[in-house]
Amino acid sequence: MPEFDAVVVGSGPNGLTGALELAESGRRVLLLEAAATFGGGLRSSSELTLPGFTHDLCATVIATALASPALRDRLPGLGVEPVHPEIPAAHPLDDGPAVLFHRSAERTAAGLGRDGAAYLATVGATARAGFPLVDTLLAPLGVPRAPLALVRYGLAGALPATTAAHLLFREPRARAALAGMAAHSMLDLRSPISAGYGVMLAATAHLVGWPVVRGGSQVMADAMVARLRELGGEAVAGHRVTALKELPDAETILLNVTPRRFAEMADLPESYARRMRRFRYGPGVFKVDWALGGPVPWRDPAVAAAGTVHLGGTLEEIAASERAAVRGRVGERPYVLLVQPPDPSRAPEGKRTLWAYCHVPHGYDGDMTDAIEAQIERFAPGFRDVVLARHVMGPRALEDHDANYVGGDIGGGAADLRQFVARPVLSHRPWRTPLEGVYLCSSSTPPGAGVHGMGGLMAARCALSRAGVRSSLRM
Repeated sequence: MPEFDAVVVGSGPNGLTGALELAESGRRVLLLEAAATFGGGLRSSSELTLPGFTHDLCATVIATALASPALRDRLPGLGVEPVHPEIPAAHPLDDGPAVLFHRSAERTAAGLGRDGAAYLATVGATARAGFPLVDTLLAPLGVPRAPLALVRYGLAGALPATTAAHLLFREPRARAALAGMAAHSMLDLRSPISAGYGVMLAATAHLVGWPVVRGGSQVMADAMVARLRELGGEAVAGHRVTALKELPDAETILLNVTPRRFAEMADLPESYARRMRRFRYGPGVFKVDWALGGPVPWRDPAVAAAGTVHLGGTLEEIAASERAAVRGRVGERPYVLLVQPPDPSRAPEGKRTLWAYCHVPHGYDGDMTDAIEAQIERFAPGFRDVVLARHVMGPRALEDHDANYVGGDIGGGAADLRQFVARPVLSHRPWRTPLEGVYLCSSSTPPGAGVHGMGGLMAARCALSRAGVRSSLRM
């Protein structure tokens, strides 16, 4: 018998979830991570800016973790404490109060005036459909658990965000708010299904909230590694795998790597290898972390209570910014996604941590710091006066941090309709590969980006099903 039943390469959310799923089903698991610390996108650092400030290197908001069937039942037993902001998200505007996404869909709709009813009929209905619809969307190749809700969601969700915004809403406020949500997809907002990302993300604010992990996202990764070890698994950091032949013999191998990396690691059939090499990556990200001497001086004081803030103004501005990034350009006024963690443990008393990023062309090597800070100043005059220190990471630095962020693409590949259907290949079980017992589980597999662990769960279930073992988790 081999020393290990399964080997998992890569300790991002998907690799960690896959390792736990296998271990909880009685498999002896070895987890290997190239970096010095576990977590992938769930890493935190106290060395980015100033002593006493803890910054998340990538993922901060864990809404999809709380909604996901792969993680929502696991997290409470791991001791991971979500910290909720008073308001999940806000969208400031130049000519009026910010749009506020409250935990209550009804309260959110009340702030949208005559578009409130349409908001409740779309985003509100998606939130009311609850976990059965979430489970259906996060496991898109399975049997729908909420078929009627899925049809209702798809009527708007299949549309481009620009089209849906004009069909659903009459006022610029609601249209801008939908665009801010849809821009998380890193798509041209004129692309099909971009509206679906916006509707579902907004719905999670009402269903589970948009919290952060107390102490930093690293706490969640470390808790998952600790649980794996409790189950008899082993986890080794600082161990880079360059080829499959370097791995110990095991019945199952889960790879939390991108398709192109897989093609480099393994001797694949040429037709499959060609598809791996042709996998398309999306725009990159330029990220700035700040240590602040106090809160951000928002022009609209209500924005201070929001955990996530979308900065970009109108639908038209945001759509132009996202279209530019997809087409290889940058604009002076980029859409900026900003997070002000509602967690006092991350900074000395009276001070704050803050991060923001904008989307840039794939592999972009310029500096967007001034453009990002100008967008913040637009809605928070005097912001630069509270900055104590900053740390920047462009696409190249992000890829150095995590090899899966190819060209700065933190989503694991373009999330357009084509790669929503064929991610990374057209198959009813795209986690399987032509190699016996080898599975892909990164965000380059369905359902794509996010701290939901579903790629790892589904890859592990494919392996367990092949071995005739029932999964430990039910959806």
